[in-house]
Amino acid sequence: MLLAELRQQMCEYGRRAVDQGLVIGSSGNLSARDGDLVAVTPSGVQLDRLTAEACTVVDLDGYLVEGDLQPSSETPMHLAVYATTSARAIVHTHSVFGTVVATTMTELPPVHYNALMLGGVVRVAEYATYGTPELAANVRLAMEGKQAALLANHGGVTIGATLEQAFEATRLLEWLCEVYVRGLSIGKPTVLTEDQLAAVIDRSFNPPTFPRRTP
Repeated sequence: MLLAELRQQMCEYGRRAVDQGLVIGSSGNLSARDGDLVAVTPSGVQLDRLTAEACTVVDLDGYLVEGDLQPSSETPMHLAVYATTSARAIVHTHSVFGTVVATTMTELPPVHYNALMLGGVVRVAEYATYGTPELAANVRLAMEGKQAALLANHGGVTIGATLEQAFEATRLLEWLCEVYVRGLSIGKPTVLTEDQLAAVIDRSFNPPTFPRRTP
């Protein structure tokens, strides 16, 4: 079985996505790339019911290489992201707070410095029908220089060097969206300035040191 380990990992993270409420039903999809091949979840199968054998493998042109089921309808979006980023894994969900922001905003501002882990401001890709080349192109633009994007009236997508990284980016994206939405319920969330974000980056490269206490 081609890409057996990656296909098994997609089953694991698919179950986690369901368990953490990031998807419902058969919504959402995952993929992982190895060279010129991409393992992608199949169309119409709930992520908590996946088996490695049910996952499909396509090439970078979108041709089915292995699998009895059809690849996810969002495969064009995944392939577009792989074509223009260094990603090796992609997670796409319809999480609640991410979708709320994606239906009301044109971007998610950095209200917490952890937004830097996703590239700062998270753009909302312009709406297009799911599974279309138009949506793939819109997401590709929104992902430029970022680890995440929201899809207008749809959901969110994150990338990583591994499925674990992509999934953790999805969890962070949802957390940031929830913080923003809940903040709006009691006031106007404060957005961090470029200088404040730059200071965080500088701090990460120059962490404080603490002198060791001697007896």
